[in-house]
Amino acid sequence: MDGPSRGVRLVLPRRAPLRDGLDFAAVKATWILDQIDALPVPVPFAPGAVIPVLGQDHVIRHRPKARRGVWRKDGVIWTSGRPEHLARRVRDFLKVEVRHELSDRAQDKAATIDRKVRRVRIGDMKSRWGSCGADGSLKFAWRLVFAPEPVIDYVVAHEVAHLKFMNHGPRFWALTAKLTPDVAGARRWLREQGNFVLRYG
Repeated sequence: MDGPSRGVRLVLPRRAPLRDGLDFAAVKATWILDQIDALPVPVPFAPGAVIPVLGQDHVIRHRPKARRGVWRKDGVIWTSGRPEHLARRVRDFLKVEVRHELSDRAQDKAATIDRKVRRVRIGDMKSRWGSCGADGSLKFAWRLVFAPEPVIDYVVAHEVAHLKFMNHGPRFWALTAKLTPDVAGARRWLREQGNFVLRYG
């Protein structure tokens, strides 16, 4: 399943000269720069930053002397330790949080169609939201942690449906619709808002 990307990618037909592609990009330079300017402003993982986590906004707070590492409570992500490690620690924490969420959802959905998920992995996927391997393993983009709950549910349903149908035919889409309530709305969000998850961190 296609996922987020940030930046400019030049794709050429197989036998097209690179020079033609670069000339085309030069002609469209103003449009390209306008599109880059329209991208959302980055939100670094820093004290005071507000980030969505599994559908709920959270503010990052720093307690340097606390001994709990990183924890989430009542709309706050608390971090301890040295400030220079805060961003990495928040990112690592979010990866664990989303892995648990995605794994639980995938196992539950797979059980309803008599399939088994071999394992769930989380990666820094740049071009896909998720994938399903022939061996029954699923992989998801960790940045799904910033997506709304219905979108997370849809992406999981999409990959679980591939455990039964390794294609995008009518039976696959019918099964996906049985596994999650709002396929159209989630797909629309991913198409229109998906790049917003790249702003965090």
